[in-house]
Amino acid sequence: MSDMSAKSKPETWSTSPCAGCKIQRKKCSQNCVLAPYFPQGKPHKFLLVHKVFGNGHVVKLLQDLPAEQRGDAVSSMVYEASQRFRDPVHGCAGVINDLQNKVAELQSQLASTQTQLANISMHHANLLTIFNEGSGPHFYNGSLQENEDTHTLDDDEPMELWEPLWT
Repeated sequence: MSDMSAKSKPETWSTSPCAGCKIQRKKCSQNCVLAPYFPQGKPHKFLLVHKVFGNGHVVKLLQDLPAEQRGDAVSSMVYEASQRFRDPVHGCAGVINDLQNKVAELQSQLASTQTQLANISMHHANLLTIFNEGSGPHFYNGSLQENEDTHTLDDDEPMELWEPLWT
């Protein structure tokens, strides 16, 4: 029974062509290079690739590549072909350019945010220093003395010590 199923597989293979062979109205052979990547149920994938790259180029490319790289090559061709249909002038280059612009914009925003964070940290450190130095008694020459430079917040004193935490 296993011999019959093994013999019937090549017949099934040749009677149900892959999408590439079906679109080209060719008989799909057992060693068809397109069959593993363009199944019969997904003819739109092959149509996109065929219209942009042409059948001969696709077959030659797949034959020249090692088997482990063919799946990635087909995925790349399908993506490139779909982008070419969305944007006939720029294709994938337009997508890449848009992504590079977004990366540059995000890098600029990140640099700005890091600068703001550094300014806030500096202001915070300055405030802590002012509060720590300006409050409480200090010891000089072994005797307790009040600090003359203490900063207190009176209504008469200007608010020069308080800088905004943002710039």
